[in-house]
Amino acid sequence: MANHSRAPESESKAPGNRYSQAYEGLRALLLSGSVAPGTRLTEADLTRMFSVSRSTMRTALVRLTQEGYVTSEVNRGVRTRRFSVREAADILEARETLESALAGKAAERATAEEVDEMRRTLQDMEASQSRGDQDAYSRGNRSFHQQIKHASHQLTLARAYDTLLYPLVMGQYRNLSAQHPRSGSLEEHQAIFLAVVTRNPDAAVAAMRHHVGSARRALLLDRSPGPYVT
Repeated sequence: MANHSRAPESESKAPGNRYSQAYEGLRALLLSGSVAPGTRLTEADLTRMFSVSRSTMRTALVRLTQEGYVTSEVNRGVRTRRFSVREAADILEARETLESALAGKAAERATAEEVDEMRRTLQDMEASQSRGDQDAYSRGNRSFHQQIKHASHQLTLARAYDTLLYPLVMGQYRNLSAQHPRSGSLEEHQAIFLAVVTRNPDAAVAAMRHHVGSARRALLLDRSPGPYVT
């Protein structure tokens, strides 16, 4: 596991802040895709990485286990989550349903400021694609989807969407030999934005479903099993 060193923990930090630091930090690391599925996580390494006590990190790991980010087995310790093909397909199917609904609500409820923010993100994504900056494009992609979620102003749907572990699924089953960003990705985002800006919920639902479905079909779910399939 890569070394993500952080500054020593301040003694002045409240216990709640240290717990949030451990939980949010490790959760973000797992979602980033930089830790391979099935990687063993040790408390000693994690406490050094996030500059918290073992008891604090242990509490964070219990929560992350309950939420499905990691697995914990007697005598085997804590490992990053692996997904079977069936589990992955179910999660991605749920993502299509929930995110399409969020896009429809965004077309109804997005504020002018939120629309402008999406427009700027798409402009940045286009510039990133033009100069071949894959990392910047990926950051823009994640931002755009978060902006759609927030612009929906539908908290119940948003909470359900946030429980999905699809970034972990995408990381496990991504086809590393395929072009990135995927051909047509930018145009699909632009179609979603056009539906939102023209206040067309049905078109937003359809555009998001097409986009998420295309991303799912680009994975290795329906082909020969990859190295992490269980």
